[in-house]
Amino acid sequence: MRFRDRKEAGEQLAARLAAYRDMPDVLVLALPRGGVPVGLEIADALHAPLDLLLVRKLGVPGQEEYAMGAIALGDVVVWNKEALAMIPLPQSVKEKVVARERQELERRNALYRDGRPMPDVAGKTAIIVDDGLATGSTMRAAIQALRAQAPEKIVVAVPVGPPSVYEDVGEADEVICPYTPSGFMSVGGAYMKFPQLTDAEVNQLLSLKRKRSA
Repeated sequence: MRFRDRKEAGEQLAARLAAYRDMPDVLVLALPRGGVPVGLEIADALHAPLDLLLVRKLGVPGQEEYAMGAIALGDVVVWNKEALAMIPLPQSVKEKVVARERQELERRNALYRDGRPMPDVAGKTAIIVDDGLATGSTMRAAIQALRAQAPEKIVVAVPVGPPSVYEDVGEADEVICPYTPSGFMSVGGAYMKFPQLTDAEVNQLLSLKRKRSA
């Protein structure tokens, strides 16, 4: 099984989330950048608003694609204990990575929101969307940051992840992942087209959703 692109992945996830269609207290929160086109399809299908949940992966220096943890707004830091056991790093190195990624997190927050306030999730059902899940560190940081805002329910929806995906993000109230290949290697391997999105493309998609919802 492979998805043609993020749009198709979003359409398939939306079908599995049909029970949330037209519910007034549902909010779709996409992890930028790759989760935004997936989230757009879901939000459109469910007739729900789309917003962002800003999280940054903490890559191992020299092996940035390998996540040793993740951060979210609100001083949330989640560490990948397995990664750090395999590649032990001095505290000073970890702090340097956190500081750099926090700066990028703040930059994106200012760029994507352009003065718009954070969404109010208190008492609502929040559906967190990404284009896939690898180690789970980023999603766990997202869940932890969201829990502090007292939502009624947190649903994680990703098109692809390892067979352990349900345990990896067990902090969520519900996890939906249609593709969990036994030989999972990477998120990108589940897509025929998997281009990296730019900041401009993220803002274009968010603007498109606002126009559709107007």
